[in-house]
Amino acid sequence: MEHQLISAIETALGWNGAEELGKDFVRGSMDDPELVSRIMTPNRLLDIAMRRSLNRPQFRCFQKGEEVHPAIYYTDSVSPRGQSIPMANMRSLGRLLGEGATVIMDQANVFDPTMEVACRALQWWSRERVQVNAYLTTNDASGFPLHWDDHDVVIVQLAGEKEWEVRATSRAVPMYRDADPNNTPSDEIIWSGLMRTGDVMHIPRGHWHQATRTGIGSGKSLHVTFGITKRTGASWLAWLADWCREHEIFRHDLDRWHGTGGEALSAAAARLVGERSPADFLAAYEHETTLPRHVPFLDIFGPLDAVVCTTHFPPRIEESGETVHVVASGKKLTLTAKALPALRLLLSGQPVALERAAAVVGAEVTEVAEILVKEELCAVLTPELSSGYTGLVTNAVF
Repeated sequence: MEHQLISAIETALGWNGAEELGKDFVRGSMDDPELVSRIMTPNRLLDIAMRRSLNRPQFRCFQKGEEVHPAIYYTDSVSPRGQSIPMANMRSLGRLLGEGATVIMDQANVFDPTMEVACRALQWWSRERVQVNAYLTTNDASGFPLHWDDHDVVIVQLAGEKEWEVRATSRAVPMYRDADPNNTPSDEIIWSGLMRTGDVMHIPRGHWHQATRTGIGSGKSLHVTFGITKRTGASWLAWLADWCREHEIFRHDLDRWHGTGGEALSAAAARLVGERSPADFLAAYEHETTLPRHVPFLDIFGPLDAVVCTTHFPPRIEESGETVHVVASGKKLTLTAKALPALRLLLSGQPVALERAAAVVGAEVTEVAEILVKEELCAVLTPELSSGYTGLVTNAVF
């Protein structure tokens, strides 16, 4: 999937692929002002909040360094039949933002198609799970105090400016569940300065950082933080623990009275480690991740005319003589080799208009698309989903 945001991030950070992700702090700037406004604007973020029933912690507001009580900016919208739905009170929210505040929308990719597609593209690029949070700060509002994240982040400044400070780690590669709470910030400042519209920054896991508009004066800042959670050695061991249940020796009780069978267990554990490598774990994680949400296709709504692959990671296509296998999201589909050109197109991550695609790869593309949609590896390209690709993802046919 060729996504303009990923190309811009790579150029800004001097990367060529995702290999440098998580290694070093680095920052740069994108040179396309239209791209940042296409990703998200302050008004679009507030429009999302206005049209949805959001709850804490999905949508939060902070002022003067403290979280604002939801009762101040939430209200119950009551229907004529008396049904009550919690909604953001936009007047109250506007007053808070006018005074100076920060609003945060966690997992904006769940609510906005452009953010959804950007996260999917980053997942195909990095082969790791990605979510995006959006942060809108106004006037002299402060941000979070000095803290560290248990995942790598790529930050894109979409509007305005914000003051940042990034420090070194005080514990190497700390984790959410760890042997040390890691509560003491490092004194080593790696970088401090303003992030302006179009700037990009990569902060690896464990680096202390904080951002604020205090002292900057009137204005705004909107940035999005793509959180990228990479697999670790601990993740591999947890995966092995699940596999050990296949072997009877691990299912027996530990006998404290007559000995635990430690030597036999250790030998079985060593064999298990040798049988399933970290590479096996990475491949399994990638191709066993559950299917994402999407709008179901119902022919009563109209014919299938355009689709797009929506799996979290690129499906694996395996050629085998007269057949071809598709492996993705815990499924393995087998089709005739004749379907290979259509499969490569439909599973490319780019939107595919079936009528135009038929002229490129053959009339069977429609039948193959119907199979992939039925198996939920592809989704019908609704106008709303299509808007998340428009101007950002190269069309596969053209």
